[in-house]
Amino acid sequence: MNLRDRYDAATGGLEAPFAVVDLAALRANAAALVRRAAGKPIRVASKSVRVRAVLEEVLAMDGFAGIMAFTLPEALWLAREGLSDDILVAYPTADRAAIAELAADPRAARAITLMVDSSEHLDMIERAGGGRPVRVCIDIDASYRTLGGRVRFGALRSPLHTAAQVGAFAEEILKRPSLALVGLTAYESQIAGVGDAPPGRPARARAIRAMQRRSRLELARRRAAIVRAVRDLADLEFVNGGGTGSVESTAAERAVTEIAAGSGLYHPHLFDQYSGFTGRPAALFALPVVRRPGPDVVTCLGGGYLASGPGDRVRLPQPYLPTGLSYHRDEGAGEVQTPLLGRAAATLRIGDRVWFRHTKAGELCERFADVHLIEGDRFVRTVPTYRGEGRTFL
Repeated sequence: MNLRDRYDAATGGLEAPFAVVDLAALRANAAALVRRAAGKPIRVASKSVRVRAVLEEVLAMDGFAGIMAFTLPEALWLAREGLSDDILVAYPTADRAAIAELAADPRAARAITLMVDSSEHLDMIERAGGGRPVRVCIDIDASYRTLGGRVRFGALRSPLHTAAQVGAFAEEILKRPSLALVGLTAYESQIAGVGDAPPGRPARARAIRAMQRRSRLELARRRAAIVRAVRDLADLEFVNGGGTGSVESTAAERAVTEIAAGSGLYHPHLFDQYSGFTGRPAALFALPVVRRPGPDVVTCLGGGYLASGPGDRVRLPQPYLPTGLSYHRDEGAGEVQTPLLGRAAATLRIGDRVWFRHTKAGELCERFADVHLIEGDRFVRTVPTYRGEGRTFL
């Protein structure tokens, strides 16, 4: 039985559109992440999953420990639900009500760590928390700068770039009795989030690989210096780094104690553009064919599930099965209909399914109230997404 037939058999009782998680592929991807991390624990990035049952499945596997949440309200919910007693909020929060809720709940305050990179963050946490104890982690700018800083590769995140800057900020935190400095994190997006094998662009691939080699060396030295500077001041519980695209290189740094990863569990099609690892598509969605505008054209219902990031065609979902389908240049994936062209379209009938892969992992779950877990050609069960549980955090 080929892959498309297996998916169709497992979901034969469902009406499209719907989303699935292939449990065998999920477990294979999780095992690959653990091998790549070479003994360092992986903190699961929840924004790349957004299904509580799947988070529970992954956290029960050897090699995974803790959650990297994307908002404080999400972290509070996950802590109340008992998913983890170690939750790092990946991005700074300006949610005063949520900070007050955190500080007022001793159990949550022990489990959740907030991200900070400025005095304004510290002031807000102290005021909203009413002086009660709150755990914090410093976010470090991991971007690569060259030509005297005139050229920068990496996400625009923290303003703290050097060991001196981070050390001075750590000293400021330590002067505030209600704040406990417990960790450091740095996300090297120019390595972890940029594929080095863009299809059909060999010159760009060479340039990306050259930049990433230089960035790895520079960041390893700078991160080690930052960690030394802060450990001289505080007893850190963790130093977090990396992402799915940089697991091996980040884990190789002695200064790093844990890796953050999540997208590699679902392996969306954006991660096909990496030469250092492969994965199995584990999260997919199916759309029904509802029209035949021409002999080699079919129209699917819905499908305009664009991913965040630069406004380019890479953000479109990828028609996956049957193979040989492509978008019309003037329409693409649409809000209510998606025309698809190609020889494979001639074989499709009204009511048939087309299987798609999303560009970025957990964002797919914002489109569906639930996902159907499948294994082989067998339907396992249906579980709610965050959205299906009424939790739309962003």
